[in-house]
Amino acid sequence: MEQQEKKKGFRKLEERLLNQLGFYRSNYLKYWVIAAIDVVIATFCSVFVFLIYAPIEGPFSRRNVLIVIVLAVIINMISFYLFKTYRNIIRYTTVKGLLPLGYSVAVKSVILTVVLYFAGLLSPGIELRFLLIDLLFTFVALVSIRVLMIIAYDMVNEKFNINSQRVLIYGIDEKAASILIRLHKSKHYKPIGFLVHEHGKRAYRLNEMKVYHFQTREDVVKLVHKLGAKAILFPSYRGIHAEKNRLIHYCNLEKINIIMVPPIDELGSKDTIQLNIRPIAIEDILGREEITINMDVVSERFRDKTIFVSGAAGSIGSEFCRQVAGLNVVKQLVLLDMAETPMHELRLELEEHFPNLNFVHFIGDVRHKATIHDLLATYKPQIVFHAAAYKHVPLMEENPCEAVRVNVEGTRIMADAAVAHGVEKFIFLSSDKAVNPTNVMGATKRLAEMYVQSLGLAISHGKVEGTTQFVTTRFGNVLGSNGSVIPRFRQQIKDGGPLTLTHKDITRFFMSISEACRLIMKAATISTNNEIMVFDMGEPVLIKDMAERMIHLAGFTPYDEIDIREVGLRPGEKLYEEVLSTQENSAPTSHPKIRVAAVRANNYQELRDALQQISRRAWERDVPATVQLLKKWVPEFKSHNSQFEKYDVD
Repeated sequence: MEQQEKKKGFRKLEERLLNQLGFYRSNYLKYWVIAAIDVVIATFCSVFVFLIYAPIEGPFSRRNVLIVIVLAVIINMISFYLFKTYRNIIRYTTVKGLLPLGYSVAVKSVILTVVLYFAGLLSPGIELRFLLIDLLFTFVALVSIRVLMIIAYDMVNEKFNINSQRVLIYGIDEKAASILIRLHKSKHYKPIGFLVHEHGKRAYRLNEMKVYHFQTREDVVKLVHKLGAKAILFPSYRGIHAEKNRLIHYCNLEKINIIMVPPIDELGSKDTIQLNIRPIAIEDILGREEITINMDVVSERFRDKTIFVSGAAGSIGSEFCRQVAGLNVVKQLVLLDMAETPMHELRLELEEHFPNLNFVHFIGDVRHKATIHDLLATYKPQIVFHAAAYKHVPLMEENPCEAVRVNVEGTRIMADAAVAHGVEKFIFLSSDKAVNPTNVMGATKRLAEMYVQSLGLAISHGKVEGTTQFVTTRFGNVLGSNGSVIPRFRQQIKDGGPLTLTHKDITRFFMSISEACRLIMKAATISTNNEIMVFDMGEPVLIKDMAERMIHLAGFTPYDEIDIREVGLRPGEKLYEEVLSTQENSAPTSHPKIRVAAVRANNYQELRDALQQISRRAWERDVPATVQLLKKWVPEFKSHNSQFEKYDVD
């Protein structure tokens, strides 16, 4: 024990010394150090070549050598500065990265040869030989010193990074190869090979790293134990989706760590890979390949515009703000939310990551008409993104009047104010629960949809004065949103279980928050006729399977170490959500994942009168009258597992 403590102490001392010298934790040598080394080596090479053709004979020749040294130093400094060779991080140097070095050496050799020739320091007939030998000798010397630096850096890393994890990289595509290059310089991860699912057993190498094959669970276990691998690293979502029912399943069963490199929009302000590699999460498995959207078109639509976001501190609202800020084209962001702490956190995040963003933030309520009109009159936004809403089904089933006041009356106030203040486009965030609703929350969202669309159509038909275009977007559950099932399961796992499942057969559609926001922005650019835009939600997910996967990912065994219990459907809850887009109920748009819902048109004036009546009942907290009016104006609203089934109209 005493000897081990001494070894640990010695290692810590060595690490501190290296830290002080700047070799261990520095990402690169200082630019001036690299430049100085290059100038010294290049000057030495030129002087050496000069001495071959001009041997020293007396003081005059020594003066010539001094002249050559001064000229070489000046010309080298100019040449290296022009081609910025000192800016390359040496340990990341590639063959292509050597081109600027070659150009700078060639320029140096040509200029130096010409100057020495016209100064009479090179005899006629040898200038071409001097040029070629100086160029070759200098280039080889500079490349050699870079190779030696790389070898030295690798040796230091190998010796002192004793705590780095040995990882197998999944796949052999471009992303896997690029991750390998970066991991070679990581202090936290040591790549030991590539892992692919192939039938062939012939060994081969990629980037000097061996490629290993697997077909069965037993193959994976043998490889991991044989190589001493601590984790399997996925460079992209594509590999995760390809292997979620095979390799990831094997790793879950064998409790082998799975880590991944997050997509670019998750990296934030950090740019070092070792800080961003993280364990795989259920969102990564349920998520899909990143959708393709022409962000140039989106940027042009939002360029120099003032964007108003209600519900800005919520899951969708805050991500929308991040993505809009990331476009770096908007004139101003105006943020509104009634949640003080989340708004404070969003403000700090935007200030840190987008220091040049012009934004203002307000604590306010969409039900306060005067506040909304005052903000729109003051900041004059061209685009309004309305995300403020109550969304939790069981809670709204218990508080239907509040659901109406926020989801219906709040939307009406926002939409009317947008028209009154000349907003160009109003984007309303709806839900898949608005389709054939079985709960109050879904019914309020459907009624809000009807009002927004009828107002837009009334404007386009000249029945209401205004120019605002309305776009409604419908989609299902977003992965990891506040209060959703995934954070709930994660907390229950942390508490040791059990995971509470409402029904063993319940399914839901899921979409990542970032994907939803990109589709919303795209929908805003392609919709012009007050449509309801529905998103392709992919395949439904069995919540029971998701719970089991989450337990596996946490390193436990379902039903053994952590139990899953069925507690029964909650009020208003469906077993299966409606499919948003099919050939029968929607029409295509220019984007394959966005379609236009086929819904009935509604009379604007009738709806306006109806909303005033429903809102009045809601403010009076007359629950029976409020729910009955909802069912009257949303006839497809049929309550399920709810106290309000008695109000259903046959």
